[in-house]
Amino acid sequence: MIVVTTNDVDGYEIVQTIGMVRGLSVRSRSLAGNIGASIQILFGGNISVYTKLAETARQEAFNNLVAHAEQKGANAILAMRYDANEMASAVTEVLAYGTAVVIERKR
Repeated sequence: MIVVTTNDVDGYEIVQTIGMVRGLSVRSRSLAGNIGASIQILFGGNISVYTKLAETARQEAFNNLVAHAEQKGANAILAMRYDANEMASAVTEVLAYGTAVVIERKR
């Protein structure tokens, strides 16, 4: 699966546009994780507990996006983007989305 943030892939042509696809992840930290993050906040700098949470949520959303595109028969996703929102205290939603297409190498 080719995934790009651009509207095309150099050297390829779009032979079919399938449409929008998405992947969603909703995550929260455990109580112990929130306590650990609170301690890190006191000392400043990178809050590694939340960094790991954000990376995990993004990767999960990306994997779900690719799976959705594959289910629809795509071999590429164009104009891929992320969006994130806080749904509740310490609960974050990450959405990955883009346009599923079938592409072929130009001849």
